Amino acid sequence: MAARTLEELRSRYNTVASAQRKAGPSFGPGGGPARGRPGQGPKGKPKETAKTIKRMWSYVSDYKLRLVLVVLCMLMSTCTSLVGSYIMRPIINNVAAAGTPAADRLVYLAKILTILAGIYLMGIVSNYLQQRIMLSVSQSASERLRNDLFTKLQTLPVRFFDSETTGGIMSRFTNDIDNIDTMLNTTLVQLVSASVTLTGTFFFMIYTNIWLTLVTVVFIPLMLFSGSVIAKKSSRFYTAQQAALGAVNGYIEESVTGQKAVKVFNHESVCVEEFRLLNDDMRSKQLGAQFFGGIMGPVVGNLSQICYAVTAGVGGILCMKGVFDIGGISIFAGYSRQFSMPLNMLTQQASTIFAALAGAERVFGVMDSTPEDAFDTPDENPPRIEGNISFKNVTFGYVEGKTVLRNISLDVEKGRKIAFVGSTGAGKTTITNLINRFYDINEGEITVDGIDIKKIDRKFLRTNIAVVLQDTHLFTGTVMENIRYGRPDATDEEVIAAAKSASAHSFIMRLSDGYGTMLEGDGQNLSQGQRQLLNIARAAISKAPIIVLDEATSSVDTRTEKHIEHGMDRLMKDRTTFVIAHRLSTVRNSDKIMVLEKGEIIESGTHDELLALKGRYYELYSGNAELD
Repeated sequence: MAARTLEELRSRYNTVASAQRKAGPSFGPGGGPARGRPGQGPKGKPKETAKTIKRMWSYVSDYKLRLVLVVLCMLMSTCTSLVGSYIMRPIINNVAAAGTPAADRLVYLAKILTILAGIYLMGIVSNYLQQRIMLSVSQSASERLRNDLFTKLQTLPVRFFDSETTGGIMSRFTNDIDNIDTMLNTTLVQLVSASVTLTGTFFFMIYTNIWLTLVTVVFIPLMLFSGSVIAKKSSRFYTAQQAALGAVNGYIEESVTGQKAVKVFNHESVCVEEFRLLNDDMRSKQLGAQFFGGIMGPVVGNLSQICYAVTAGVGGILCMKGVFDIGGISIFAGYSRQFSMPLNMLTQQASTIFAALAGAERVFGVMDSTPEDAFDTPDENPPRIEGNISFKNVTFGYVEGKTVLRNISLDVEKGRKIAFVGSTGAGKTTITNLINRFYDINEGEITVDGIDIKKIDRKFLRTNIAVVLQDTHLFTGTVMENIRYGRPDATDEEVIAAAKSASAHSFIMRLSDGYGTMLEGDGQNLSQGQRQLLNIARAAISKAPIIVLDEATSSVDTRTEKHIEHGMDRLMKDRTTFVIAHRLSTVRNSDKIMVLEKGEIIESGTHDELLALKGRYYELYSGNAELD
């Protein structure tokens, strides 16, 4: 396969996240939502600046006392700097004064330098306190923001995670909150400090000489205009750089994750070529961003030097005419240079502020997502669930205008085993998603023990439903901890008993530390079959009266499948069970088999009854039709 063009790669790796957010959940061939590819969220200027700043302030406002101390420290630091500079005026004038004895000048110089050292020491202490206090404020605010964001994620429905990319969610915890933290910790301090410095310096400049102040003021519009022009260009290149970086990161992540497929299909050279295109594109964007970001300081700095030279020249003329003193022109030249530094600082912080506000909007966008409601009428929450489930004319679609299930009706008594078979996209997994209330139905009713599931607390409902999926997920921790995930209060003896019932005990005991063996990287040190057995043990320990087995054996070999089936047989005993399987041999002993096509139940019955019908199930079982 030939390498894709840069335009195709850009489109693929930069628009996937934004497209999914606009279109809502995407759907795979099975009718269920398809997980998005990790990627980067959109970058750029914030859309609701005032609202975003107000919400960001709410995370800082709890530390008002510390903020007051920061402002006081800023004022102290600025005042010591300005006053220290102004003291140089009498030092220069007195030391340079003719007719004063050298001894007297030395005594005066020692006295004034001692005072100056004390002033600057106060400035150093206040600057240290300012940085230390503001650092604690920014870190505390970022901690609260991360906690609130993570807490919010736990309340969001499955629909949210189906429509958002994993990388997009992760970037909110990393890039976006890091940008906010940077703005709070450094940029915000610099902005306030620059404002205080500008005001104080301007006051001292007027106090020193009004005419030289007017000369300096003439250069201010030119500095601001130059800085704003460069900042706009820099911001555009910065946005393009972030997009190019997102494309490179997305391609690397996908290539590393799919490295086995790359090698199996000898795709290495194509990967290298495509990565070279993306990497070269990022280089060109970085050159523009770094160039315009880098020249802003020199441009504004050179204008400052010109202002400094003009001010010194005009001041020298005033001194020659006897209307100004040498000490005054010396300190005013320093004020002129000091006045331009905050202006340069303000223009350079524009891109940082835009990035932080855009990141804050993305974070708050997640926080404003509609959470998953717990229940409608909690007074009808049953004391326990037996496992009787009924579907009554259920119709459902993930998105408006696209129906996945149509008029599904079925009654399942507790302890019965129901299997769903059919082509990919028929709606098998969707039915189990509705039982768990991962999604709410559009029409009809689903009841558990005669109670509408909308009137049952979601947490209570899901506590009574154990799910074994085709794709297992193990957490970083010991084997014991992973099994106990199904019921945190289970004892070690109960964990071992659950492992034995799942046919997992024997292989666990062969591990290096048995049940204490540490699992990392989603259990990569285990085989697929072993991970699935642990997943079954986790479901077994939950003691849930309802079991959902979604393609639990489709990705393992036949021999391993037998071990898993033995574990599942023990798991399903005396429990209401829903089985989804492509391998029809695994559903032969079901109490009832439902054949779905295009979201409708077209056949139902036992294995023998369906074979006798010689309909769709007969075709599937005999191999005359394909499931996919």
